[in-house]
Amino acid sequence: PVAAYAIVDVDIFDIADYLQYQQAVRPMLASVNARYLVRGGEFEVLEGDIQPLRLIVIEFPSLEVLQDFYHSDAYQALEPQRKACSRATVVAVRGINDNSSTGN
Repeated sequence: PVAAYAIVDVDIFDIADYLQYQQAVRPMLASVNARYLVRGGEFEVLEGDIQPLRLIVIEFPSLEVLQDFYHSDAYQALEPQRKACSRATVVAVRGINDNSSTGN
């Protein structure tokens, strides 16, 4: 399978509650072999009108694993907690297959 990425722009209004959410979600991500690649580091908008606040990129083994994780009962049970302390835009994107000779 080809890896997939959750790209998240999050506006956190209650950092203490958000850190509790993050502690709860971390083992869930580990259980599906997902890992953080970017978590709120320094960034620069090089082009365009986007004004992200805090960027997070999480790698999943496949788009299907990412979708199953996001829609799972366990993760959806955490959503009210996350939404109470933050606002986010989440985009799921399938990565490229490095073994492909098609150039796509």
